Amino acid sequence: MPNFQDNATIPARAGAGFKTSHADAILAAEHRIGFLEVHAENYMGAGGHPHRILSRMRADFPLSVHGVGMSIGGGRDLDSAHLGRLKQVVSRYEPGLVSEHLAWSTHESAYFNDLLPLPYNRETLDRVVDHIDQIQTALGRQILLENPSSYLVFDSSTLSETEFLEAVSRRSGCGLLLDVNNVYVSAINTGFDPLAYLKTFPLERIGEIHLAGHAEEDDDDGHRLLIDAHDRPVADPVWALYAFVIARTGPLPTLIEWDNAIPEWPVLMREAIRAETIMNEEGNRLLLGVRHG
Repeated sequence: MPNFQDNATIPARAGAGFKTSHADAILAAEHRIGFLEVHAENYMGAGGHPHRILSRMRADFPLSVHGVGMSIGGGRDLDSAHLGRLKQVVSRYEPGLVSEHLAWSTHESAYFNDLLPLPYNRETLDRVVDHIDQIQTALGRQILLENPSSYLVFDSSTLSETEFLEAVSRRSGCGLLLDVNNVYVSAINTGFDPLAYLKTFPLERIGEIHLAGHAEEDDDDGHRLLIDAHDRPVADPVWALYAFVIARTGPLPTLIEWDNAIPEWPVLMREAIRAETIMNEEGNRLLLGVRHG
């Protein structure tokens, strides 16, 4: 396992996903956001307006880069061209954190605009570890791996998701990105207890947390179905799970994700302030040795 530095220069505060339309409002806001996060794939071109805006923001704010297209869980070799483009983005902006999804999105020459699930077994584990090793070697740094939102489970899985994530992190040296909304979405959709999941999650390996909103529908059988939509405020049950985690870890870099039906900047800022309030409250309780739940 390579001994990469974790490059953890993101403050233990709340940040938000950056949209260029919010740039002026972010710079003018009285409350200074803790950090900004961008999807790597949006900045893989050589230049243009998005790069000019992000370069301006990077001068004032710490940056986290989040990839959604590496297909770490895919059955084929990694796309070396895509990895090269990711390396260029990371070299250009020197982010404090770099992260990717535990998912697959490619098959042969096809690319699917989805983060698709994978079975948790030894074969998949070896493949994911090998892919992460390649990415971290190419970048010369540690990455974080995000738990997915799930809508089904595989009969071929022999490990729980938390066991799988712990093993990947331990063997590859990567950190983990805990998406609390994904935990809740997966719990409702596949029928497990989200608190029990979090009690077995390797919390000491978390480098960043994601919070987002989800949509609620009924499936064809009339059962409740949650969709990781990123198009509304964080739900109260997700806030409660977040507080549960922070009460055990202390403050961690926490991102508000909002990628669809994007509101004005003050809406995202209020969500970030709520996250920081929880961090302060639960962090103080942790220092005092008080734990709830």
